[in-house]
Amino acid sequence: MIQTLTGTLTAAIGSSPAFNSTSAANLPVTAGAPVAPFGGMLQSMLDQTSALDANAAQAVNGLLNGQGVDIHDAMIATEKADMAFELALQLRNKAVGAYQQMMSMQF
Repeated sequence: MIQTLTGTLTAAIGSSPAFNSTSAANLPVTAGAPVAPFGGMLQSMLDQTSALDANAAQAVNGLLNGQGVDIHDAMIATEKADMAFELALQLRNKAVGAYQQMMSMQF
C-alpha cells in the first residue's frame, strides 16, 4: 500500500513543474538554512514512512519467529509505521482535494 501511495505522490510531484528543484533554486535562503524543494521534502517523508514500515515488519517477524523481540518493541514499531502512513495518507488526501478545487476554478 505504501508503494501505491509513493507512486501516486511521486507521479504528481514529478509531473508538476512547480515542485521541481529548478523552481526552488530562485527562492531566498533565510537564516542560513538550506532550502529543500517541496517535492524533495515529500520524497523524504515517503522514504521515512517506507523505512518505518520495513522496521515494523522486521519487528513483527522477529516476534513471531521467537528471535528475542519484545512484544512492546514490535507494537511501538507497528504504531510508528501506522502513524507515519496515516500522515502520508492525509497529506495525499489534502493534495488531491486542493488539486480538485483548483481544477474547478474558472478563469
